[in-house]
Amino acid sequence: MEGIGLILIIILGVLFVIFATSKLNLHPFLSLLIAAFAIGILSGSPLSEVVEAVNSGFGGLMGGIGLVIVFGTIIGVILEKSGAAFRMAEVVLRMVGEQRPQLAMSAIGSIVSVPVFCDSGYVILSSLKKALAKRAKVSIASMAIALSTGLFATHTLVPPTPGPIAAAGNIGAENYLGTVILFGIIVAIPVIIAGYLWAMKAGTQIEVEGEHEGVYDYETVLKEFGDMPSTLKSFAPIVLPILLIGWSSIITFAGWSGAFFDVFLFLGSPVVALLVGVLTAFTLLPKFDEETLSEWIGIGIKEAAPILLITGAGGAFGSVISSTNVAELIKGVAGNEILSGILFIFIPFVIAAALKSAQGSSTAAIVITSTLIAPLLPQVGVEGAVPLSLVVMSVGAGAMVVSHINDSYFWVVKEFSGMSITQAYKAQTTGTLIQGVVAIVVTSILWFMLA
Repeated sequence: MEGIGLILIIILGVLFVIFATSKLNLHPFLSLLIAAFAIGILSGSPLSEVVEAVNSGFGGLMGGIGLVIVFGTIIGVILEKSGAAFRMAEVVLRMVGEQRPQLAMSAIGSIVSVPVFCDSGYVILSSLKKALAKRAKVSIASMAIALSTGLFATHTLVPPTPGPIAAAGNIGAENYLGTVILFGIIVAIPVIIAGYLWAMKAGTQIEVEGEHEGVYDYETVLKEFGDMPSTLKSFAPIVLPILLIGWSSIITFAGWSGAFFDVFLFLGSPVVALLVGVLTAFTLLPKFDEETLSEWIGIGIKEAAPILLITGAGGAFGSVISSTNVAELIKGVAGNEILSGILFIFIPFVIAAALKSAQGSSTAAIVITSTLIAPLLPQVGVEGAVPLSLVVMSVGAGAMVVSHINDSYFWVVKEFSGMSITQAYKAQTTGTLIQGVVAIVVTSILWFMLA
């Protein structure tokens, strides 16, 4: 099939994914696979080629980033279970100062959410947030928004969080992960600041019923958490892989060669760098026994499984689309000013925002969007480290818009802050909308300047 009919089939496939995940509550893994097979069959592709495209798309993507995602989630679990995430929060708090508690919570959230999922990060830091609010005599809502928006910014923009890694793999930017991390940090900073300013504006006007009841003092919270790892050990599993990946990117960009640089190119490959992070995280284990070496790591693998399946199914979905004649259609419109010009960067944003708002999961929105736009990028000349990294940022920006009642993170923030649904809509939903808009504005400026 060709022309408008093929485009209609692909659009219907995307709409099915949105409907199945948001209305039927079907897992994105199955909805993506069903849509992939349906598009392949209805487009008239030979059945054997449809099966081959699904298998190659799923397996090819897993071969590129599967282990990276697993290692990242294992690091996150160890940081959570060992108390290292709480130690990092305490260190940032001391650096920022207790006289600026909302700013401290924004900074804490943005750091903790790099390896730890924002839902888990919010739960881990909830007691700290409440204790600080009581100590500083500020509203719980302002602390809640500051923490949630800080966590959310890096969750959607900065690897090794699984969503941005999956997006990089889907669009062929896995070899530019250092650049993706760099731009993720650059874009995340104003997004975090926007979340903090919203917390100060809206959060201070929201009063949570009984917000200080049953809240421990700050010192009591620290004592109840028990012995925590040292600062160096706590930060090392995050910082070391990022430094290795960054140094490897510098070596590649500079064109340095030789045995010495080859070693660091090896260590800086994402799989090896994250494995180094896992091994470094072992120093955080309170003991080496079945609980830590098997159960904790098992939890990390279980947490990675849904992301791996969704990412692999997204790869299969994209592979089937690429195997159709859609590439020829794209070539026909590639000269369009909207597709090839400055406005192109808004296309991934709009798609991701629609998916996020419809089905709730930021990670699923990132995976599906990056899969859909991947065949388009070569046709419109988007290639290389910087343009591809900015496309990942655009997708991440869209995946922020917006967090509401179909998003598990919305309910985590609401329940652990004590806000009503109306208050959570004003605080969390509006905050994520502001963050997404700021993210795409910053990304489009960078696109205009550098791409």
